[in-house]
Amino acid sequence: MFGPASPRSRPQPGHLYDVAVVGAGLAGTELAWRLAHAGQDVLLVSQALDHLGNLYQPTTQGVTFPAGSLFEEVRAGMAPDTDGWTFHRLLKARIEGTAGIHLLQSTVTALDEEDGEVVLSTWEGPKLRARQAVLAVGAFLKGRLLVGDTMEEAGRLSEVAYDFLADDLARSGVWLVGQERRAEGEGVEPPYDVRFLVPAPGELDGFRVGRLERVRMLGQCTPGEHTYASVLQDAARLAAELLEARA
Repeated sequence: MFGPASPRSRPQPGHLYDVAVVGAGLAGTELAWRLAHAGQDVLLVSQALDHLGNLYQPTTQGVTFPAGSLFEEVRAGMAPDTDGWTFHRLLKARIEGTAGIHLLQSTVTALDEEDGEVVLSTWEGPKLRARQAVLAVGAFLKGRLLVGDTMEEAGRLSEVAYDFLADDLARSGVWLVGQERRAEGEGVEPPYDVRFLVPAPGELDGFRVGRLERVRMLGQCTPGEHTYASVLQDAARLAAELLEARA
């Protein structure tokens, strides 16, 4: 039998999601999974579905994920194998088989709040609508990679940055500041520096973007030091917060 055990939504133009999650890294994937399991109609949109849930390392060896998280379930299920590509394939299959998630490959360029909804504009043209939106775009808000003397406009090797979305947030009055981290290369790839934007201190009220009533931010695109475990724990906290608000 092919496909998920229960039907996934096939939204028509103008469909209104409960939550739109922009970015399918650790934070966005975990959040979407938790919300869908609680009965929410979730859009999970990523620039590249082939990178869904990718880690900043080639294997899961030595990685600690919180108990009860989707990531820990997948890691435990494939043990003793620690191959990163196998982990990605199994994780993506779990998301594809989760009823209530619409997994979409697209690039979000702008956010607008209209009549109690969030309207997401995309490079591809169609607008997407949700009651709430969560930005979980990691190091991709105007991301820049410094590899030796070469600068690449990306949030990770060969993955394009969200320049338009960063500019749109700035136009909305959200003050963004620079952040930097070091990423180890995979295999023969060299290590590189990642430079990207995050909201300045005071721009976030918990997860919520203070200047936008229905937009929240989660994960590495928020200020501070983050680990795999902390990002997944924050995703669980935000899921609980969004579900409580709908109750």
